[in-house]
Amino acid sequence: MTFMAASAHLTTDPVMDKLIARHGPCPLKHNPDISPYNALVRTIVFQQISGAAASAIMKRFTGLFTDDFPAPEELAAKNWEALRAVGLSRNKALAVIDVAAKSLDGTIPAQSALHTLEDEAVIERLIRVRGIGRWTAEMFLMSTLGRPDILPLNDVGLLNGAAIAYGLETRPDAKAFAQMGERWRPWRSIACWYLWQAADTKLA
Repeated sequence: MTFMAASAHLTTDPVMDKLIARHGPCPLKHNPDISPYNALVRTIVFQQISGAAASAIMKRFTGLFTDDFPAPEELAAKNWEALRAVGLSRNKALAVIDVAAKSLDGTIPAQSALHTLEDEAVIERLIRVRGIGRWTAEMFLMSTLGRPDILPLNDVGLLNGAAIAYGLETRPDAKAFAQMGERWRPWRSIACWYLWQAADTKLA
């Protein structure tokens, strides 16, 4: 993502202009040093629990293996009950094992291969994995692949942020949010980051 180009476009929207001035440059960018396998396993472990709890579980999880992070072959062969014993729920244990299996069979390819695919094609591949829905795939596109124009329509934090930032009485539904997002193309990922900041700070 090129923040300067994104900022030049987004600041034509007075609300985004104000958010950018308050929160500074957006940190979202392509992360070429993390494999899709590694990123998705970490995402699943951290889903829906506090950062501290997830970090503790991740430490116990990696402790089951010889290396700092298990190779897909090691994780795919692991009994899910062993993963339950270190704090993963049954669903998460089965999900990370499936991430490993689908990395081995090519459903989840290396970053170099994913970069040749359009956003929807990446999403279609990722949602074949147990435990990965559209939202998780969209977060992966934004934070790992650095795709600049992703708009998760059912992210409650984003909808709350939109209501706060734009002074709406109620948060928009997915259809209304999609219409709002048209003004931010082709930098909707970056606009989303600022809406998350608005939701977190409760400031427009």
